[in-house]
Amino acid sequence: MEYFPTTNKKLIDWVNRASRLCCPERIVWIDGSEEQRLALEKEAVASGEMVRLNKEKLPGCFLHRTAHDDVSRTEHLTFICTKRKRDAGPNNNWMLPARAYKKAKAIFKGAMSSRTMYVIPFSMGPVGSSFSKTGVEITDSLYVVLNMLIMTRCGSAVLRQLEKNDNFTKCLHSKAQLDINKRLILHFPEDNTIWSVGSGYGGNVLLGKKCLSLRIASYAAKKEKWMAEHMLILGIEEPNGHIEYIAAAFPSACGKTNLAMMVPPQGLKRKGYRIWTVGDDISWMRVDSDGSLWAINPETGFFGVAPGTNSKSNPNMVETIRRDTIYTNVLLKPDNTVWWEGADGEVPANGIDWKGNPWKPNIKDAQGNIIKGAHPNARFTSPIANCPSASFRLDQHHGVPISAIVFGGRREHVAPLIYESFNWQHGVFVGATMGSELTAAQVGKIGQVRRDPMAMLPFCGYNMADYFRHWLNMGKLMAKPPKIFHVNWFRTDEHGRFLWPGFCENLRILEWILDRCNNKVNAMETPIGYLPYPFDIDMTGLPLPSATMEKLFKVEKAEWLEEMKGICKFFRDFKMDMPRELWDEYGALLERLKKYGK
Repeated sequence: MEYFPTTNKKLIDWVNRASRLCCPERIVWIDGSEEQRLALEKEAVASGEMVRLNKEKLPGCFLHRTAHDDVSRTEHLTFICTKRKRDAGPNNNWMLPARAYKKAKAIFKGAMSSRTMYVIPFSMGPVGSSFSKTGVEITDSLYVVLNMLIMTRCGSAVLRQLEKNDNFTKCLHSKAQLDINKRLILHFPEDNTIWSVGSGYGGNVLLGKKCLSLRIASYAAKKEKWMAEHMLILGIEEPNGHIEYIAAAFPSACGKTNLAMMVPPQGLKRKGYRIWTVGDDISWMRVDSDGSLWAINPETGFFGVAPGTNSKSNPNMVETIRRDTIYTNVLLKPDNTVWWEGADGEVPANGIDWKGNPWKPNIKDAQGNIIKGAHPNARFTSPIANCPSASFRLDQHHGVPISAIVFGGRREHVAPLIYESFNWQHGVFVGATMGSELTAAQVGKIGQVRRDPMAMLPFCGYNMADYFRHWLNMGKLMAKPPKIFHVNWFRTDEHGRFLWPGFCENLRILEWILDRCNNKVNAMETPIGYLPYPFDIDMTGLPLPSATMEKLFKVEKAEWLEEMKGICKFFRDFKMDMPRELWDEYGALLERLKKYGK
């Protein structure tokens, strides 16, 4: 007779059905205790699934390696499964639910034979909060279990919550054979269900993360009138103790995590600011009874990209990952510590690379390419509680009030350093048209703009045209909507050099944003929005030439008119579903540009 530590009949029935399908050797329920976690870590090391790292230098840390073809999210194998294709939209891969279940069941059948099935009750957000959502992930991966213990609130407290409310997201995962030809990541928003099979990479298998927190949650948020967004949340505290919070959305490689836990620059330290990190990736936001927008970070950990992380780019993250961290696909050094390209210190003379092979600097493969020690998408999973700037409001059921929403992309030209939208509707247009230029590291033509509205293109669980309409409707529910801004840290000069130093210096721009929210400074009206007067940005300790400042804030008519062609093409992808209001904003911007300057 199988042991069930719950009386929730819906949960018991679902676990039994999963067991009959996957045929595990045994079932283990995750209770969230320290004792169980330590035992599971020991088991993972004994099985070779993880390597225990240097106990003195990296206490509580482990290394994991994935299959060589399983190192990132597999977007082409990720599907939204709805009854109508239109509901998934042109932004998603779509599959009929019946077909998706049938295909996946054939792979899941007997997949856990001779393996342990782990049942992980978890909460995204504080257990019992009105913001939060409950899930149960079934998996045969110890790596998943140990990561979920870092990233979410797991265990017995969640089961107790499920005694009161049996509404939970059913999350089923199996590594199966780790065969890319038998890999599927399936979302069934109408069934509140996620199935993932054939992968061991975090983004595909930590089902509380992008799968639930964005794809399934965004669908639920539209129905329930709240917002599930791919956004960091940070607080800026003044010396008098007053804190204001900003939510910000950036596509990958735009410094989202670094911004979430920045350290104030030397030039602003006299002002006594302190930065509080609420979250670096996901924001769930609701309109409160006072008509303002409040947000929580539903996660309890970071799942960050290792390469490029160092004491200059993100000193707080470097401190965070010194302990209790799971590293994935990084280089193992001879002293049983880890390294990646762009890390602090000297490049090691040798080591074991992310594939498990002997490595030395500058060694090349058969094609003459330098072999990297760490995979470019190597990761670390670390508790947010380890972060020196972690907010004391992480477990507040009510969340934090949002003063401003910031969008940003990686643009060498066109977008100025900072501009403010005219109003909420115009701000939705700004978010809907944001994007980044492709770099040499990405597939596609260098310089080509990849649109990524609200940084949600890979993560919106339904038709993005309806998502834009939802944003427009949310603005109508707010008595005090946050102001919306767009930033671009990556503008370059004619030689391709960055005009703005970025990193900690970005606080100067956030300061102006909050000044605008509090009506402390005026701004210049331009066709694209409100721009700062340069003298309103505190440049103490950062003496940029006036010509550089001018370039940073220049609105070039010809560039923007060219930009409009790309926006028009993108909007047309959504055909008749695109909200009329966004086409109105497009037309209004085009008219303003035509009348602007030379």
